[in-house]
Amino acid sequence: MTTFTVATPDRMAELGAAIAARLGAGDLVLLNGELGAGKTTLTRAIGETLGIRGTVTSPTFVLARTHPRLDDAGVELSPHHAPPLVHVDAYRLGSAVELDDLDIDFEASIVIVEWGAGLLDGVSDSWLTVDIARPIGGGANAHHLPGTGTGTETETDTDTGADDALDPLDDFDDEAIEPRTVTVTGTGPRWTDMEWLNAVSD
Repeated sequence: MTTFTVATPDRMAELGAAIAARLGAGDLVLLNGELGAGKTTLTRAIGETLGIRGTVTSPTFVLARTHPRLDDAGVELSPHHAPPLVHVDAYRLGSAVELDDLDIDFEASIVIVEWGAGLLDGVSDSWLTVDIARPIGGGANAHHLPGTGTGTETETDTDTGADDALDPLDDFDDEAIEPRTVTVTGTGPRWTDMEWLNAVSD
């Protein structure tokens, strides 16, 4: 477990890039933090580093969104050569069984789960947990929680590359910049070596 301060959105993006550089097929990342903590800012940086199609947004109206990877020419890569990023909003899920019911190919994908604390038992023997805490009293100007908005909700979705409006619900950039306290914990044999984190936690 490593705890450190992330002072700006740029630093959060650097953390995301560092995490992305370690990720491959079968890896699972759990993000915890209240609305506005910066989970989507972190996930967006991971996606940009991986070279995904589309822009990562907080998946409010879908439970899981799959982002294929692109080559330098913008051509979609085969999942066998470049595992897609699957971004999961587990806010409305009550158990690991419900997460499993989404039929995500965990072994062939890089999966990021928001609001997934307590839901990973039996899904994998290894995962990386990132806890993001904003200052006590830090304001979140969002007025609804994931899953409570209007619109069509679906279980899964694949990003088509269309321009999505950036979701303001969980973006470090939307508030007056306040430092975040970040704790990164590796669970299982996949994450026994965490020395790589020193470069971004100093």
